[in-house]
Amino acid sequence: MFENLNYKLEKAFKSLKGQGRITEINVAATVKEIRRALIDADVNYKVAKEVTDKIKEEALGRDVLISVSPGQLLTKIVAEELTELMGGTQEEINLKGEPAVILIAGLQGSGKTTFAGKLARHLKPQSTNVLLVACDIYRPAAIDQLQVIGEQTDTEVYAEPENKNALEIAKNAIKHARSTNKKFVIIDTAGRLAVDEQMMKEITSLKESLTPSETLFVVDSMTGQDAVNTAKTFNEQLDFDGVVLTKLDGDSRGGAALSIRTVVDKPIKFISTGEKMDAIDVFHPDRMAQRILGMGDVISLVERAQQTFDEDEARRLNKKIRKNQFDFNDFLSQLQQIKKMGNIKDLVGMIPGMGKALKGIDLDDDSFKPIEAIIRSMTVLERENPEILNGSRRKRIALGSGTSVQEVNNLLKQFGEMKKMMKTMNKMGGKRSLANMNFPGAPR
Repeated sequence: MFENLNYKLEKAFKSLKGQGRITEINVAATVKEIRRALIDADVNYKVAKEVTDKIKEEALGRDVLISVSPGQLLTKIVAEELTELMGGTQEEINLKGEPAVILIAGLQGSGKTTFAGKLARHLKPQSTNVLLVACDIYRPAAIDQLQVIGEQTDTEVYAEPENKNALEIAKNAIKHARSTNKKFVIIDTAGRLAVDEQMMKEITSLKESLTPSETLFVVDSMTGQDAVNTAKTFNEQLDFDGVVLTKLDGDSRGGAALSIRTVVDKPIKFISTGEKMDAIDVFHPDRMAQRILGMGDVISLVERAQQTFDEDEARRLNKKIRKNQFDFNDFLSQLQQIKKMGNIKDLVGMIPGMGKALKGIDLDDDSFKPIEAIIRSMTVLERENPEILNGSRRKRIALGSGTSVQEVNNLLKQFGEMKKMMKTMNKMGGKRSLANMNFPGAPR
């Protein structure tokens, strides 16, 4: 989403390259470019002006250290101001209550129902006792959609298909939650194509009667400033607790993420990418600012890895690497672990500099499919002993996997290089970074 903004900001910083100090003239020119980049990204004009005025004021008020170039200093200042613009610090969701009731609101098509399922999955490590409640009594198949999501996340769904009173359904659901010792209740409410009186009356009534622990407003970030304006209208009547930005993997300009906190004065609590149930992240303003500036987000990457980390598997794998016995079975296992971490393109954006290096390359969850197909077309013996793969075996594998012999050869070559690197790292005591390894199948 922020590729274009990142490119334009980098272009603005380049104007300071080679200059020994910050002056009013060079800062003014750079700040003008930054403001233009933010407005092009669909950031509210008033917000863009305020933040760039602050950047200019900060830049002129700081001395450039000998070890820091003007460009580096301005990048740091922009990162700080973007962080403040998006809220400064991460704000937790309120989960107090027995049970804690979370009310989900938003327009139709914003991703409310999908987010409800993602939130249920996100809360599972704290408690498996989560209840999803179907209170969208207007949209055809809304209940069916939530039940499918419930199956995907292994979460109970409470629904009353014949009942057309959303408040009654919600109250009955909370009674059911108490009787079955549920810790969290997530209520999916109805959305409309636009804000209307009936919709606002219903959601306001739900909030007033249920007194939820948390009311979250779900915004489709691809609708840009329209999303910000809708959130503002909702907040004036509903006074929600936080914002959820969905579809951050889309190709919109990203202005909603940068403007919404300032305009609505409510924190962004979650961001969501893609349709998969694990594609949800707690929102950290500082990490998002770093990603916008192409600095990556290693902390979030590590956190995702820890969520899918299997200690026993890691110990087994480490033992095999030390003995130089890493084979295609192990490699296939690692591919599955990476895929569990979420959207591949999103993961790449968290690695500093990687997004820029792979710009223009179409990365998605299907990127590993040819590799998996090749490995699955090998026999057990071949996976454990890749060195026996002669010409006829490679031809058979290519035919069985729907790939070419050249692709099979490339994978084997890259796998061999990776094993050599692992062997070298073992000799050096494992001090070299795994990031230096050539990953089989990675774009070159």
